[in-house]
Amino acid sequence: MSALDLKITLKKSVFLGLFIVLKIVLSYALVNGAYDFHRDEFLYLDQANHMAAGFTSVPPLISVFSWLIKLLGGGFYLVRFFPAFIGALTIVYCWKIVGAIKGNLLAQCLACTAMICSIYLRLNTLYQPNSFDVLAWTAAFYYLIRYFDHEQEKYLYLFATAIAIGFLNKYNILFLVIGLFPAILVGKERKILASKHLYFAILLALLIALPNILWQINRGFPVMHHMKLLQRTQLVNVGLIPFLFSQLLFFANSIFFLLAGICTLIFYKPFAKYRWIIFTYLFTMLVFIYLHGKDYYTLGLYPVLLCFGAVYFGQVLSKYVAVWGSVLIFMLVSFIYVLPLLMPVYSPMQIIKHRKRFERFGLLRWEDGKNHVLPQDYADMQGWKEIAHLADIAYSRVQNKSTLLVRADNYGQAGAINYYSKFHDIRAVAYSDDYLHWFRIEKPIQAMIMLTGAMDEDPQRKRERRFFKKITKIGEVKSPYSRESGASVFLLEGANINVTSIIESEIIEKQKWQ
Repeated sequence: MSALDLKITLKKSVFLGLFIVLKIVLSYALVNGAYDFHRDEFLYLDQANHMAAGFTSVPPLISVFSWLIKLLGGGFYLVRFFPAFIGALTIVYCWKIVGAIKGNLLAQCLACTAMICSIYLRLNTLYQPNSFDVLAWTAAFYYLIRYFDHEQEKYLYLFATAIAIGFLNKYNILFLVIGLFPAILVGKERKILASKHLYFAILLALLIALPNILWQINRGFPVMHHMKLLQRTQLVNVGLIPFLFSQLLFFANSIFFLLAGICTLIFYKPFAKYRWIIFTYLFTMLVFIYLHGKDYYTLGLYPVLLCFGAVYFGQVLSKYVAVWGSVLIFMLVSFIYVLPLLMPVYSPMQIIKHRKRFERFGLLRWEDGKNHVLPQDYADMQGWKEIAHLADIAYSRVQNKSTLLVRADNYGQAGAINYYSKFHDIRAVAYSDDYLHWFRIEKPIQAMIMLTGAMDEDPQRKRERRFFKKITKIGEVKSPYSRESGASVFLLEGANINVTSIIESEIIEKQKWQ
């Protein structure tokens, strides 16, 4: 390597390092301290205490991350680091994609800026499988680009590894495979089907995913039931126009790069050999539209498109500083304008003060179709410490804890108690999601800490008074901005019948339904 090449490499490394640091710093700095974990995050963190080859809610990879977090102390900022770091790795792959398609330093910087000024910034603040899902899709595109450009077999195996690890994170990546297959068939890339290394790579992917596949087989493929349940309860309500509008809204600030990426992959001759990417995008989108997929399911498709758009701006329009400079200014200014809508930078009181602005974009509309004080996601990040505190008060009053059951109303409550409780053996469970399989009843139940939902229909606990001698209301959630506001904690003592058999029969019935 010449001195000039070394200087260029060092310069690029410095810029990439700055983008990585910026990405991670923004993931912390743009989240108001008024917000706690999201309810889903508590479930994933609790999976560290129940390691398995699969879960009813998600595949097992995030439980491995949760185990590492637990091993390292499990602190709030440590949890926040994981999705931020995964987002930074996605930016690294975008940088590599731009380099692979002969993009210059300007193009690489534009691609990274487009990624930061988009929905991915918000996505990478939440400890959920979605961040790694986008990373896996982006890595898969990168390795396939490298394979078709150089036909080196190692990239096929790396592609297969990315798909397999992505599968262990979230089954959503299978839709990428479904979209890729016809996209490759319609182009000259179909010659890959004659390569024996493709089939060896498929075997490698199956081997990596095998533990979870066997877990699914042994349990009758709960993922299929989960998909049918989603189809009946949520996906059936996904409309085509809102779905397509969301795709544009996700990248409103980076829209010029997105449109450039799509158009150049269709019409720009130097990118003709990469046309399989736009076909993959179209076929995968059609699958999502047909199945009424949620709008964010598609997010793995866009980093590669932003990269191609950035390369076009960075190379073809690099001489026209006014053009790409204006686009960059638009992206940054519009990003600053929508930042309070994109990220939880406003406190609840500030959101109330700017209520009309949030209403204008439909951000206060919840899944019940009504407008509320906060966006639903933000309301799901309130009240959890209060719930854990009330549960601790009840737990401290029980003498014989070996015959105590702590049963929450939902997985968010159970996970928050297990995370925040000062009692490490509290083991809260619920009749929902994975918690339904985590009940450990070793002795006859004599007491129960019972949590109710915010809209409880039996506030006097008339049903349970037949089974327990004493029922004490410990308190209820007072946080006005929480979805759990009004949820109550009760201590039920002195079981006068065989409560254990009733609980066990309820668990069996719930598991059958699940």
